[in-house]
Amino acid sequence: MAATTTTPPPAPSLAAPPPTEPVTAPPPAPPHEEAAIFEVSTVGGPVWVAWREGTLTRAAELEALCAWAKPSRPEKNDKVLSTAIERHLAAARDAARAEKLKPHRKCRIFRNGPLIERATSNLDAVEAHLLNLADAEYVLGQMPCLLRHVQCHLPPNDPRRQEFERIARKLGIKDPDHPLLPKDKGPSRPEKMATIEEERRKIVSIVRSASSAALREHVRLRSFRNVVAITTILMALLAIGLAITGIFRPTLVPMCFAPEESGIATVVCPTAQSEPFIPLGGQPQSGVAVRDIDDVVEDTVNAADLIVVELVGLTAAAIATAAAIRGIKGSSERYGLPVSLAALKLPTGAITAFLGLLLMRGQFVPGLSALDTSAQILAWALVFGYAQQLFTRLVDQQGQTVLNDVRGADRPKASPSPV
Repeated sequence: MAATTTTPPPAPSLAAPPPTEPVTAPPPAPPHEEAAIFEVSTVGGPVWVAWREGTLTRAAELEALCAWAKPSRPEKNDKVLSTAIERHLAAARDAARAEKLKPHRKCRIFRNGPLIERATSNLDAVEAHLLNLADAEYVLGQMPCLLRHVQCHLPPNDPRRQEFERIARKLGIKDPDHPLLPKDKGPSRPEKMATIEEERRKIVSIVRSASSAALREHVRLRSFRNVVAITTILMALLAIGLAITGIFRPTLVPMCFAPEESGIATVVCPTAQSEPFIPLGGQPQSGVAVRDIDDVVEDTVNAADLIVVELVGLTAAAIATAAAIRGIKGSSERYGLPVSLAALKLPTGAITAFLGLLLMRGQFVPGLSALDTSAQILAWALVFGYAQQLFTRLVDQQGQTVLNDVRGADRPKASPSPV
């Protein structure tokens, strides 16, 4: 019988398994590389006033900028600025939405001016906090815009503006008033960053001063507009009062004249004229009645005389207003000063037409004391109504000066050359 052989199983290998590399966790990403999660607020609105739309848009823009520009290594006090930014943005949005007063006040209708000032001042505060909070890279990128903002709202001899221009030149920013010489070599980027960190507090305070100056310009504009508006209302009330007086007491201030020729007089009023008559004490003539002139005026005057005179003067003032439109420039200010100046001319024209005829009736102008027809009376009312331009022209000039102060952003004043 044949022997069978069996193959023993292979002995386990005594060799050590190949070494395996230890698995290590990837290093954590630096804080500035982590994906930040930020919930962007909705813009809000729409609202029914243009400046409120602009406020909501600017608030949303600044909110996103503040979240994006936060430094990668926040300082211990940055939380204070972040909280202040949130509160200023909330206040600006409340102003844009015209939230109720706290505490509530009754009969507070005219709130547009205070709301504009609240929105503007809070947005300016957010921009100042943002310059304090952001990295030097962001501030450096904003320097050309900040330089123009400072030059627009601070006078050339202001030491704050001069200091800001010095910082801008130190950063190598070209100023149209003081251009850098071709041989001047601009600073390196590390030097610019060091300058920003060194001068940051000055930059922020000077920019905030320029924003406050811009706000004061708008406050002066609003104050002047309010004076013009109140004057317009008072002149309109005066014109209405004169018209009502003419309706109920037409003989109190009659706009009538009594031209006399060959001893025969005729009472001429804006809307009617009397039959020829001989005044008391005159030489009687056949076919002509002798009457007291006061009785004739009372019979001839009409309750609509003053209304007609004022309407003619107002029409002439409207023509003068339309002619003055060619000299009105567009404006980005929110207070409607050109409209207020135009509205002032209308009641002023009605008043000057009345006063001009009153002076003529009192023989203040020699040779023009006795108008012959109603058409002549209305023609002179037209002339005096248009003549209101002589008085309101001075107000127009003052308004243009105030507007030019606010429009300074379009024409920054040149600085004196550095010594």
